[in-house]
Amino acid sequence: MEFDVIVLGGGAAGLNAALVLAQARRSVLVLDDGTPRNAPAAHLHGYLGFDGRSPAELLATGRDEVRRYGGHIEHARVRGVRAGDDGFVVDHDGGAVTARRLLVATGLADELPDIPGLAQRWGSTVVHCPYCHGSEVQGRPVAVLANTPDMAAHQGLLLRQWSDDVTLVRGWDRTETDLTGEQLERLEARGVVVVDGPVVSVAGGADDIEVTLAGGRVLERARLFVGGALVFTPRDAVLRQLGCARTDTPAGSYVAVDAQGATSVPGVRAAGNVVDPMANLIVSAAAGASVAAALNRELVEADCREALQLL
Repeated sequence: MEFDVIVLGGGAAGLNAALVLAQARRSVLVLDDGTPRNAPAAHLHGYLGFDGRSPAELLATGRDEVRRYGGHIEHARVRGVRAGDDGFVVDHDGGAVTARRLLVATGLADELPDIPGLAQRWGSTVVHCPYCHGSEVQGRPVAVLANTPDMAAHQGLLLRQWSDDVTLVRGWDRTETDLTGEQLERLEARGVVVVDGPVVSVAGGADDIEVTLAGGRVLERARLFVGGALVFTPRDAVLRQLGCARTDTPAGSYVAVDAQGATSVPGVRAAGNVVDPMANLIVSAAAGASVAAALNRELVEADCREALQLL
């Protein structure tokens, strides 16, 4: 069977795209390897209608909705993509499938700071985004790590909106985070405490964390925010394989797309964190819907051209 669209990735962007396409009576297949970025998180926030519920519940509901409209979803790991007759062939660990168009929504991977005890607490007491997790600890003490002066100052000031007790760890990884005099003045004015690292280890319970600094000082916090200390790695091997043009962003090199997710390769679009590292769940879902509408419009034009040739 040839599909109209194969969607690579079954997160918010991929599933919402598949839903819109299936509702438009397009044959659509979602291939997903079952490794969502937000799997460690117990709750999601800022998503209308799902606030406070689990990311796993959102995805399960999305899969049911896609299938309700005739969309297909398979658990599979993609091995590669190649050009085929009037479309693309996707090779995966269950075989090969073909489609007229391809939508890549494979997300990104978070590279965590190499601090003992941190990875085990990722998604619980070690978190990245104030908008995603700030409401969980409002009014409680938090700590912040960031790898550039601008990001450190930004994160420290931002988290003051959720907590009156914010500690910014400068030089947490044994490299100097040189805050300017103006940045330090702004942080001090808002009551953000700046301390020097490095961070030796983290420990703690289910709802708190202990950040141990060199010299033995321990910061007892509710959460450790490390969004400014992460390295984002887009899961874009397929887009690289297809030769999609790239662009440099403040977060690194990403595949370049237009407002409707079109890449430089005809017939290939992308949505979500694979091309936009700052997109949260609801933004990724909205991008999936927008790109799906553009794909359907593109297919309508192709169908029309084929029909005219038959006259």
